[in-house]
Amino acid sequence: MKILVTGSTGYIGKRLIPILINEGHDVICALRDKYRVDKTYLEDEHISVVEADFLKPETLQNIPKEIDVAYYLIHSMSNTSKDFEQLEAKCADNFRTYFQTTNVKQVIYLSGITNDAYLSKHLQSRKNVEELLESEHYGLTIFKAGIIVGSGSSSFEIIRDLVEKLPVMIAPKWLNTKTQPLAVRDVLSFLSKAKGREEVYNKSYDVFGPEVLTYKQMLLQFADIRELKRYILTVPVMTPKLSSYWLYFVTSTSYKLATSLVESMGVEIIGNKSNINELLDVHPISYRAAVGLAFEKIEQNSIISSWKDSMVSSGRLKNSFHKYINVPTYGCFTDYKERKVEDMDRTINRIWSIGGSTGWYYGTYLWKIRGYLDKLFGGIGLRRGRTHVSEINAGDALDFWRVIFSDKKERKLLLYAEMKLPGEAWLEFKIEDGLLKQTATFRPRGLAGRLYWYSVLPFHWFIFNGMINKLVEVE
Repeated sequence: MKILVTGSTGYIGKRLIPILINEGHDVICALRDKYRVDKTYLEDEHISVVEADFLKPETLQNIPKEIDVAYYLIHSMSNTSKDFEQLEAKCADNFRTYFQTTNVKQVIYLSGITNDAYLSKHLQSRKNVEELLESEHYGLTIFKAGIIVGSGSSSFEIIRDLVEKLPVMIAPKWLNTKTQPLAVRDVLSFLSKAKGREEVYNKSYDVFGPEVLTYKQMLLQFADIRELKRYILTVPVMTPKLSSYWLYFVTSTSYKLATSLVESMGVEIIGNKSNINELLDVHPISYRAAVGLAFEKIEQNSIISSWKDSMVSSGRLKNSFHKYINVPTYGCFTDYKERKVEDMDRTINRIWSIGGSTGWYYGTYLWKIRGYLDKLFGGIGLRRGRTHVSEINAGDALDFWRVIFSDKKERKLLLYAEMKLPGEAWLEFKIEDGLLKQTATFRPRGLAGRLYWYSVLPFHWFIFNGMINKLVEVE
């Protein structure tokens, strides 16, 4: 079959594509920005990439008409746009309008469980999208999931942060909200096994794990798996704003994402039973088993995707990557250094392993202080780390940077700063003519930007000198 996957750089999309390829299908990846494409996609004869922005109907003409199944995995958990509900509705409407002109037979949409009397803005938006996607032209299959548990999922990483950092938690009352966590492997099974099955056309199914747990029980089970003793006291009064700050300072979420999560966590997510488990032969595993499998992936360093790499976690970068890939020069301050490269492979590997658990090779404690300051002023800090210790793709999060360009063949890595700054910053590593060229570029915004640059200039001299020396160092 020819299958289109929207949201192909997202948490679910990046995991679904390899499954579809292994089953022998031809996959078309719809990307809003071609610079975010995984390089391995370009090398696979069964994968084609098209640039399409569902907010811009004219770009949808790039999507071929001959498609059997389309996965709709476009949604947001961010409050960065005040009218995100209208934007999600517009995406869905544009999708339906265009795909009514194609040969698509089935559209599969991953939504959220919406059975509670009160729905958060995001769940209400998902429910609205379900209605907008309905069409007589194709069969619509909707899977409505709750909390998704897997290596790199937002719920898993947030719970991990809380459990591993806080021996005692004074937590808001929403920790007593009930939910039915579902392993990401089971989500993928539902999505992949439903394609081409006419009996699930124009049907909606709640999909959920075998247990009803509160968030408090999930935290305590997680702690037990990690062999950690944890104490949790829930207080009856903690405002949503205070709860958001609590999540923001302890975990790797941005404040805007924390506010969305707090609103959603107040909603009970209990699914309605159906015959879908038997129909597709999917039998969800327990929460404890899902957490165990997630840690196996982490220990094997084989995390396929992480919510931190999605643009939801972005602190600043909101436009297409091509807006940032050409580093400006006019009105900018630069710190340029170069060194001769003696061991090419070693230097490249060290560049591609920078940040995260590896650190920044020199003055890492200063980077950490900068991260703490960023967090204090509402930024994202260093807590996002990186998904893989030695592989980097365009679009990945790397501490408080975003990877804009990454190509080992061209020996070039370009990062864009997502920390709080009175301006914009880029950090580039490039090897040419046997030289490592390291360039930090800062485009200031007003007087504050210029004062900032001169205030950190002494630290830059030590940090950037030490870093490039370590990158070319020969054992």
